[in-house]
Amino acid sequence: MASASATATLLKPNPPPHKPTIIASSVSPPLPPPRRNHLLRRDFLSLAATSTLLTQSITFLAPAPASAAEDEEYIKDTSAVISKVRSTLSMQKTDPNVADAVAELREASNSWVAKYRKEKALLGKASFRDIYSALNAVSGHYVSFGPTAPIPAKRKARILEEMETAEKALSRGR
Repeated sequence: MASASATATLLKPNPPPHKPTIIASSVSPPLPPPRRNHLLRRDFLSLAATSTLLTQSITFLAPAPASAAEDEEYIKDTSAVISKVRSTLSMQKTDPNVADAVAELREASNSWVAKYRKEKALLGKASFRDIYSALNAVSGHYVSFGPTAPIPAKRKARILEEMETAEKALSRGR
């Protein structure tokens, strides 16, 4: 009989040990175990990378062409700014209209820069780069020395040269 009771106790499963539960008001309840977070994160990252590459490749393969109206407007505005710069630089320093011409030039150049600086399609164009550089030199001179101060010969020659190269690039569509 002793052997029967011994085998009966061996076959009974032991109850799990009792874990004490600590309850505190400042501790939040335990979080449920994460379910497939690593797989979801991996799926999300691969999907995001694929969509980014796809978007970039589509943009690279088929850039949005600038409309002809925008190009014509850029050419017209840039030509007007070039002529205004040339006419202002050609004025004599004794001319009483120099200050007014410089004010008009600064207004025209500021509006041209504000309009076309944000156009990403134009940032790589040679005409934009040269005009922007020349306008920066002219504006910087007049801001520093005043509207009636004559531009030094070297600076004037460089500005006019940039205007010529910009006009050539503009006529070639660059």
